[in-house]
Amino acid sequence: MAMALVFGAELRRLRQERGFSLAGFAEQLKYSKGYLSRIERGRQAAPVDLARRCDAALQAGGRLLALVEGEGRNDRPSLSGRRELIAAGALSLLALSVPTGRADRGAEHRPADPFEFSVPVLLRQGYDHARRLGQCVDPAALLPMLTEQARTTARLAACSRGRTRSELLLLASRFAEFTGWMAQEAGDTGAALAHTAEAVSLAEEAGDPHLASYALVRRALVTFYDNDAARTIDLAAAAAGDRKLPPRIRGLAAQREAQGHALAGDHLRCLRSLEQAHGLLSAAGGDGEESSPVIGTSNLANPAAMVSGWCLYDLGHPREAAELLARECERIPAHALRTRARYGLRQALAHAAAGEVEQSCAVAEDLLGIAGEVRSATITADVRRLDRELRRFRTNRAVRELQPALLGALADNC
Repeated sequence: MAMALVFGAELRRLRQERGFSLAGFAEQLKYSKGYLSRIERGRQAAPVDLARRCDAALQAGGRLLALVEGEGRNDRPSLSGRRELIAAGALSLLALSVPTGRADRGAEHRPADPFEFSVPVLLRQGYDHARRLGQCVDPAALLPMLTEQARTTARLAACSRGRTRSELLLLASRFAEFTGWMAQEAGDTGAALAHTAEAVSLAEEAGDPHLASYALVRRALVTFYDNDAARTIDLAAAAAGDRKLPPRIRGLAAQREAQGHALAGDHLRCLRSLEQAHGLLSAAGGDGEESSPVIGTSNLANPAAMVSGWCLYDLGHPREAAELLARECERIPAHALRTRARYGLRQALAHAAAGEVEQSCAVAEDLLGIAGEVRSATITADVRRLDRELRRFRTNRAVRELQPALLGALADNC
């Protein structure tokens, strides 16, 4: 409570310094005047989301946010339990993309190519199908199959030689990596990191030393959702700044670093990292061989733009975040249900934070059913945040009508 008094006093000082009346400031933030008055008097602790918006509106440079986060460290167990379930851009950054196959025209008029029926090619097709399944089914249902597939592929590699051995080891590492992401989607962060470590080991055995650096990006995701901005930045920057790494891994690392800076309320460094990420991911283009799954998303047309939208939300600019997220969500493929639900609900959350309640409910209405089907721990965490955000507008008709669907989505994922 002592920190609440300090935060409240600093908030009042900055508000008055910027020339805002309490009523005017409350209207801008879409909170009630009475609620902000209790915050300023230290009668109630400010949540992190409110601190971000106040910090952004008053151009406090992270000072208000730091006061709230300092107090939040004392509540780490409960906060960590929620944060570790969220993956904010996580699936798009951690899933493994697969290039689209070329049309097989005239196949009936040419002789069969033995390569098309080789073990690595057939297992690669299984990997591609597993990823598509991961977009539309309960991740917990996939985990046993994925775990065994990674082990089977590794065992086949042990019985092979030369190029086939390397290809199988690399594919086994990708199976392990994807298994790690599905474990995180199922709510088991420890298992996710364990599978990622296995993926690194398999990749190194295959002669690919770069996945170890990508593991830093994975660890940074865990610290990011544990609300540890400094650790997130340190881990991601270690990979983003390594010029020996492929541009794609550096680009994904720069995105994660930007998210860390956004969490810390550092606008300038966040924007610099986002610019770096955009340049690196654009340069990466098709830098991976068609036969090798590349690290990163295959369901976002512009990953850096989507992450920029979420960073804007964390920086306290929900209206701008909603606009950017809405634009990028329109470009998500129809079959990518998990990705559509994740970023669409984040768009709804940004609309709600900006006071655009009806728009928030309209966006969420179409996605809550999908969220119940794909059973994602990360998406469920965002549904809870949306539920909390909309409770501020509980008398709104659209919110009342959406409430059963919200509760249903949360119940489906218990």
